[in-house]
Amino acid sequence: MEGMVSPDFYCGKRVLVTGHTGFKGSWLAIWLHEMGAQVYGIALDPQTSRDNYVVTGIGDKICQDLRIDIRDAGRLKQAVMDIKPEIIFHLAAQPLVRLSYAEPVETWETNVMGTLHIMEAMRACPETRVGVMITTDKCYENREQLEGYRETDPLGGYDPYSASKGACEIAISSWRRSFLNPHDWDKHHKSLASVRAGNVVGGGDWAKDRIVPDCIRAIQQQEVINIRSPKAIRPWQHVLEPLGGYLLLAQRMWEAPTEYCEAWNFGPRKESVATVWDVASRIVSDYGQGQLRDASDPHALHEAQLLLLNIDKAQSRLGWQPRLTLDECIEWTVGWYKTYTTTDPYSLCVRQIRQYINKAR
Repeated sequence: MEGMVSPDFYCGKRVLVTGHTGFKGSWLAIWLHEMGAQVYGIALDPQTSRDNYVVTGIGDKICQDLRIDIRDAGRLKQAVMDIKPEIIFHLAAQPLVRLSYAEPVETWETNVMGTLHIMEAMRACPETRVGVMITTDKCYENREQLEGYRETDPLGGYDPYSASKGACEIAISSWRRSFLNPHDWDKHHKSLASVRAGNVVGGGDWAKDRIVPDCIRAIQQQEVINIRSPKAIRPWQHVLEPLGGYLLLAQRMWEAPTEYCEAWNFGPRKESVATVWDVASRIVSDYGQGQLRDASDPHALHEAQLLLLNIDKAQSRLGWQPRLTLDECIEWTVGWYKTYTTTDPYSLCVRQIRQYINKAR
């Protein structure tokens, strides 16, 4: 399967996922577990009793499920030394723009210092060979241009969340050049990369101020769906799209450790770029109920109105391709929320993972 991770690559490998109780982290843990990896998780408690991590029971299926704040450098380092992971996927973060305005210092501490602590633990652990640091498309200095941002474009960030992720990328680049330089691979035997994805949707996300869970909550409570930024344009993608890219990248880094330790964009095709209102309308249509209301406020906290990614690099060098159309992305997402209470959620996730893999055949 071109552009997809080899099905047997992760079998038996010791893999650490930070943030495995979160939306993307729980899906990644499930996918890794299904491929036969020895999965270890480090994270805080899940936010709600309906989170994907909780309802799928993935915490009971992995090798070790640890509650550690990544701001605690000592505990984190000791845990990594005990686990001895061969591969680390670092997803633990404060991921919300609006919350970053309320908790700016905590956002920076978690996102920047937490990432530094992970990289230092990686450096100290002899068994760790690959580290994939997950940041965001919002790490770029966003000029709201029509062209997608390339990995070499300037980093920045208006709000505390975006700025903290831009700072993460600078820190990752610094650690790679200073301590894990590919030219010195024969001395440290480690490969470090960062990955940037767009607006990710899928089943099991109940975070506040995200369009899909906001829509689902309102529909289930038979309330009008308030759309804060109806004209904002985003690159929408199902959670399995970037995760497939992360898994493939880590495999390539393992096989050729000095060739792929860089920054990578994983976004959708241009036809999956749409307004928030358009996506909410598709959710209502697929769910079969719901009513939208324009709740835009000219005095609201600043959030980017336009942000696009250029994915040429991942396509040309990794062979990675987005597999789902925007319609399929919304259909799979809404389908999860409509059925997770009447079917086994873990099996539901596995079924969608298998459907996604089959699309690459």
